Amino acid sequence: MPGAVFLRGDRVSLHTIAESDLELLHENVNDPRVRRPLTNASATTMAETEAFYEDVVCDDDGVNLLICAHDDGDDDAVGGGAKRCEPEAVGDVALFDVDERTRSAELAIAVQPEYWSNGYGTAASRLLVAYAFDERNRHRLQARVMATNDASRRIWETLGFTHEGRVREDQFDGGEYRDTHYFGLLECEWRGREG
Repeated sequence: MPGAVFLRGDRVSLHTIAESDLELLHENVNDPRVRRPLTNASATTMAETEAFYEDVVCDDDGVNLLICAHDDGDDDAVGGGAKRCEPEAVGDVALFDVDERTRSAELAIAVQPEYWSNGYGTAASRLLVAYAFDERNRHRLQARVMATNDASRRIWETLGFTHEGRVREDQFDGGEYRDTHYFGLLECEWRGREG
């Protein structure tokens, strides 16, 4: 069961990660369809996932959240009141490498394959970007995308991130070297776009 609601949007809510969520995170990051397109993920043991939870998720510097799709129910439910369904975990999102001097941070996202192409990644990323600028006083956000990960690239472009450059052949995937693309978004660009 997901932890407390941290941020809530129309389609998804972002929840704190509880120990009971570690199995889901462990399975997701080890799924080759998820792991291979990520720019820094390798297969992990459950012990490593538990250490990640203790060392990173429970740390005060960054923010690691569970993405949950939610259904607010049907207004015509029996008794006239709307029913609320339990949120369904579909992945995770993170704000990390938080630098207080430059007021910058990096974002990352991983959605379970069975939930791809539903807009959950974009909705979750939009919530975290707004949080980073509105509540964490960030000036600049960055995201890294392996050249073969078109879905992730589309998320950042949809949210107004600018392609800032690439590092050539710095990833090794499927027997080939791949480029990593960097995307950035400044607070003023976000305000102009969302305002």
